[in-house]
Amino acid sequence: MRSRLLKLLPAAALLLAGCEKEIDFKYRDIEPILVIEGSVTQDGATVSLTETTPMDEPMNRRQVAGATVRLTDLTDGTTVDLIPSGTSPEDPYVSPQGGIERHRYLLSVTRPGTAEANTAECLMPPAAATPELTLAWIEMPYDRVAVLQTRFAAEPEQCYWIRVYRNDEAYMWRAVSGNMVYAGEINEVFMTTRKDTSEEEDDTVLVDGDVLTVTVAPISREMHDYLEAIGADSTGPRLFSGPMALGYFLAAPLSTASITFHPSEIPDF
Repeated sequence: MRSRLLKLLPAAALLLAGCEKEIDFKYRDIEPILVIEGSVTQDGATVSLTETTPMDEPMNRRQVAGATVRLTDLTDGTTVDLIPSGTSPEDPYVSPQGGIERHRYLLSVTRPGTAEANTAECLMPPAAATPELTLAWIEMPYDRVAVLQTRFAAEPEQCYWIRVYRNDEAYMWRAVSGNMVYAGEINEVFMTTRKDTSEEEDDTVLVDGDVLTVTVAPISREMHDYLEAIGADSTGPRLFSGPMALGYFLAAPLSTASITFHPSEIPDF
């Protein structure tokens, strides 16, 4: 049997070689699509406007200039126009006017040269409880890993967006729904850096003195589903009316806590 198999292998290799074909991928050229990433918190409003990039071109994160960006409080009728925060092409549109809990907000974005606006509405829910943060080393088959435990009081009908920042730079995030509530709390664990940092990826490594800041935002089920889709490398549901646009608009107060990473002071779990 072995001898027969050895005789068949060269023939199979020749057959496969004869089936080789060069494939030339052709990407369909489409107009860039507007991407809106808007949020209003208790501290102000920020809206980033960028465009999708063709597959054969470098990623473009430059802001769309000259747009009219307007935030309307539908509860009390006040309106504010957001303006670029600086002169850099990467600067978002901002306003120092913060949102109010239980007020409904309308974001309107009109690109230069167009008459129809992209709009989205969002109700600002009450703030979540301030999260409690702890760090602990856990033993994994490949190394010891520092885990960040985030715990806060939560409502079963509410969804939440938990974001972790490392020295004020985006680090990790997770969207959780009310079915994660147990005994009136959500308890989420983020695996961060390995003990042996020489074996760690640069985007997750932590060094002594790094500050981890966690923000918790109460979000709608629709926003939760959008974030889940983004996490799965999808564009997610369409959240804006008007011309085709991607992205989200979120009105949510942020609950914030920070902890400093000192590896020698972290207990074993």
